[in-house]
Amino acid sequence: MIRKFFAGVLRLWIVPVVLIAWELATRAMEHPFFPPPLEIVTHMGELWFSGSPGRLWLSETALDNFPHSLARLLAGWILAGVMGVTIGIMLGRSPVFYRFVDPIIQFGRALPPPALLPMFLALFSTGARMQIVTITFGIVWPVLFNAADGARNVDPQHLETGRVFQFSGVQRLFRIILPSAMPKIFAGLRLSLSLALILMVIAEFYSTEGIGFQLRAAQRSFDIAGVWGAITLLGVLGYLLNQGFLLVERRALSWQRIA
Repeated sequence: MIRKFFAGVLRLWIVPVVLIAWELATRAMEHPFFPPPLEIVTHMGELWFSGSPGRLWLSETALDNFPHSLARLLAGWILAGVMGVTIGIMLGRSPVFYRFVDPIIQFGRALPPPALLPMFLALFSTGARMQIVTITFGIVWPVLFNAADGARNVDPQHLETGRVFQFSGVQRLFRIILPSAMPKIFAGLRLSLSLALILMVIAEFYSTEGIGFQLRAAQRSFDIAGVWGAITLLGVLGYLLNQGFLLVERRALSWQRIA
């Protein structure tokens, strides 16, 4: 345990090196659009983390924006996961269904979600539904195609074993197909999680709260430190979401290492 801790600390040596180099370079340049990291962190502390310890040091601005952003991101991601896995398993196990719907899926996959924002705005206005639909539509494809690939490549011997034991269709799905496709499904979910963060920011440009809205507001008011602070916050949030997902993935797929 101690060895793993020190190994993790050593892997982070690049972070202070980059920050020091960034600080020195920006102070030497004195460019108005590239503030030093110390100025960015100070601005972030004033805007986002100036609350009381009882509120985890979160300011009123943070409490008014963070929950909305995270709720939309997770709602869109979960919805895309359920839809992507369901349709993907159907595509992977049914060649007939795949031939019928593949042209439609390929067409939808090729559409860039930001280009569809005007349509989503017309249909759902500027509320949370529009943002969740934008996120879901943009990130469902990695899950869908990975689930289809995983379901399509199930070991035939495993399926034959299920037939020998007279498994029902539901039993084959939950005992053979889904476990076999799970590594691919998790790969798609991980990729979609990073895309969800990007689309959350884009969708919140048309909102009245959220991290994306605060980023847009800082741009419009020429608050350069605020822009960089929001970008840094999004990077930290993306890192934490990825680390949390990897922890869940390792636990969910621990049987693979045992096998």
